[in-house]
Amino acid sequence: MKVQLIKYTDMPDYTAALAARICYSSSSQIGLTNEKVKNLIKKILKSGHLSVLEHISFTYLIEGISRVTTHQLVRHRLASYSQQSHRYTKIEENKFVCPPDIQNDKKAYDIYEKATKDAIKTYNKLIEMGIKKEDARYIIPQAVTSNIMVTMNARELLNFFRLRCTKNAQWEIRELANRMLKLAKEKSPIIFENVGCDK
Repeated sequence: MKVQLIKYTDMPDYTAALAARICYSSSSQIGLTNEKVKNLIKKILKSGHLSVLEHISFTYLIEGISRVTTHQLVRHRLASYSQQSHRYTKIEENKFVCPPDIQNDKKAYDIYEKATKDAIKTYNKLIEMGIKKEDARYIIPQAVTSNIMVTMNARELLNFFRLRCTKNAQWEIRELANRMLKLAKEKSPIIFENVGCDK
């Protein structure tokens, strides 16, 4: 799995604080000190006035995650997604995510590896027979890797991290959320200061 933050709102903490100030002040001045930014962010997070976070967005390029995980990811509906199409791109051998529980068990891994290799063999055979890739792909397991671009505003990211950075989340989406959070914290340390993933 590879996760990159490729675009984000410039000065995200400042932008959210400015939006909050507009809501709570009759002043139209836009200059805010670092201390004022921190205090305003803490105030809005505590009060639940999270609409001001919607002015901030983060765009991630995520490569090499399974279709299992992209299906979970796209359930976060207040986001924009562009995903690699297996209708048009050819699926290659060894492009599958293997869960640690399977990978760490020799017998289970042998079964898993045989199943994915058989699926690819069947997929390629169907294509050789003239079947379109969009139909041949039905034989491919959900473990197949995919690439996806995701844009979320900061409010939705907070929700995403709260739901997916827990022990109850499946391992792969939890790992993805951890990586996304680390990148978000680098750009917006105040908004995401108290957001963390438990193990």
